[in-house]
Amino acid sequence: MATYQESAREIPAREVDVVIAGGGTGGAVAALAAARRGARTTLIEAKGYLGGIAVEGGTALHSFYNLWTAFPGVEKRHVVRGIPQEIVDRLAEAGGTTGHVEMIEGRDYDSICTAIDTEIYKRVLFDMLEEAGVDICVNTFLAGAIVEQGDGAGHRVRGVLAESRSGREAIYARSFVDATGYGDLAAHAGASFTEPNDYPVANSVSLGNVSLEGFYDFLTAHHALAEFARGPRSGKPGQIVRLRGNLDKLPAGFRDGAREIGMATTTTTIHDDYMMFIKLNYQMPVSPTDRNAAAAAEAELRRRQARAVELFRQYVPGCERAFIARTSPSLCIRRGRLIACDYDITLDDVLEGRHFADDVMVYGFHDSAPRLQIKEGRTYGIPYRALLPVGVENLYVTGMMITSDHDAHMSTRNTVSCMAQGQAAGTAAALCATGAISQGSHASRELPYDVLRQALEEDGVYFET
Repeated sequence: MATYQESAREIPAREVDVVIAGGGTGGAVAALAAARRGARTTLIEAKGYLGGIAVEGGTALHSFYNLWTAFPGVEKRHVVRGIPQEIVDRLAEAGGTTGHVEMIEGRDYDSICTAIDTEIYKRVLFDMLEEAGVDICVNTFLAGAIVEQGDGAGHRVRGVLAESRSGREAIYARSFVDATGYGDLAAHAGASFTEPNDYPVANSVSLGNVSLEGFYDFLTAHHALAEFARGPRSGKPGQIVRLRGNLDKLPAGFRDGAREIGMATTTTTIHDDYMMFIKLNYQMPVSPTDRNAAAAAEAELRRRQARAVELFRQYVPGCERAFIARTSPSLCIRRGRLIACDYDITLDDVLEGRHFADDVMVYGFHDSAPRLQIKEGRTYGIPYRALLPVGVENLYVTGMMITSDHDAHMSTRNTVSCMAQGQAAGTAAALCATGAISQGSHASRELPYDVLRQALEEDGVYFET
């Protein structure tokens, strides 16, 4: 490969307390948590909006509650609160969510459906971040890290390099959170990682001019209704807001066509004549960090979207004139780089409902239920150590980047878990940056757990131990 030697140059530099890389599902929450703790916080996001997978690739926000409906007699518990719940409350004020409506079918998968309007979600996040005083840098690409080698084997992040149409700049800080999903900042900082490529990528579409009632009739006519919830839709209570079908029971043409394009039958909505999410999956031959392979996947997913519309037009009553109303701007991942952290959450930790002496949140949803369920409607904890990249100080990683076990990751990567992890990481980053640690070291591993726990509880985080 030919190479080119860039000339050295001076670029603008500034200093803040906390830098959050990625303004998605967890990153926006991390920025809110850090800023509200008094830290001068800069949020860097490559796209022109906020919300990430929650507004691009999901079907609903999973899940603010334990799975009590699968276990008779188990107590219903609202286990994720704090800033994530505040976002839902703000969405409700803006008419952008069903709220937490109880599932009618599929109660051994999730107890609650929290459907959202993706566009209102983006606006609400902007409002909340601006109110908190966050320096929001959208349309800005994380281009590198400035790293100082430590005395031992470890090192610390000193700053990041960012690129936008305004040019290139250096942003120095005391604490950093990688919420990019891909692990971009951690990789730039020299953290150890693998790229297991153990999930398909996806691009979800919204379909307009469709009938939720027609889809419900289609599923029930074939005894294929697997998930079902009613809630507010277009201002009317008690309407269909969530559906999923059992592909095995659907007509061969629809079933085989859906499988060929990786189409899931799950959808949610808060609007009449509109399906907020229909997800198309594609298993890439290599990691989604590969630029050329990702480009080919983008094209393939667009073709699959077109085929999905054809299937709905052909088979589902009331969808004969369906059209694509929205797509994600780029493919969505479930995991890119997996960052090695001080603690690696196991599947047994999740299913046994284990808690740790340094829990920063609790969670009770598993995306493979009912095949894999957290026992007896329990919750498990995510320990502080699970957010700390091995060998790197003053950097936190959240969401898709933690947990090497694929089946454990099928819980930890879900949207509400990512939101709660974001609040924990943003709070810890702010405490480290603003002097909660003695001697001003700003080292993430020197943050006293009782200080972090107290701050999280003050900010509404729920704990079970």
